[in-house]
Amino acid sequence: MVRRLLPLLLLAGLTASGCALPAEPVAAPAPAGTRAPVATGSALEVLAGLPVQGRAPRTGYDRELFGPSWADVDRNGCDTRNDVLARDLVDDEVRPGTRGCVVVAGTLADPYSGEVVAFAKERASEVQVDHVVALSHAWQTGAQGWDAGTRQRFANDPLNLLAVRGDLNQSKGDGDAATWLPPARGYRCAYVARQVAVKAGYGLWVTPPERDAVMRVLEGCPGQPVPAA
Repeated sequence: MVRRLLPLLLLAGLTASGCALPAEPVAAPAPAGTRAPVATGSALEVLAGLPVQGRAPRTGYDRELFGPSWADVDRNGCDTRNDVLARDLVDDEVRPGTRGCVVVAGTLADPYSGEVVAFAKERASEVQVDHVVALSHAWQTGAQGWDAGTRQRFANDPLNLLAVRGDLNQSKGDGDAATWLPPARGYRCAYVARQVAVKAGYGLWVTPPERDAVMRVLEGCPGQPVPAA
């Protein structure tokens, strides 16, 4: 009984004396490379919490360090590329006998250009799946220290993937917001907000030019939320 009364007496004493109660402890950020709970709030607020430092050398980078291309990390029987195509295309068609997995046709409202693109499996390169935060860029902003499992999760995380027009994915390369933004200006706020969400989720840092470029975009849409998926 005494143990139960002590906290109540302490609370009453603090209230009577006019002292403010101690603030709730702030949860420590997830270790770099460990997918944290999805960030919430405005992208500007989340951006302000990202560490800022220079880009590390690209030395040692290899695509294979992020696992095989388009693994089935969620164990749903379909590889990640087909999962993203099924998510982002409309009127999609799948190949019979593939358990509804292999997307062979559909229509994409390309976010990067604002154009409508017809997808057909025989011209698969015309619609590609972009890593919004490129793998090479991630390598140079914190992913070098991750284990193999975290890198594979990152490479297949739906939050970091978008089906887009193939030529724009190629022109972007491993650029960040300081060097490349979607031609469709109306999509730029959502684009950089997604980059911010991915970096926050995995403990990646931003470079000073990257932070400044993202901030310039978000100043035009200060209430832009970070996406949840």
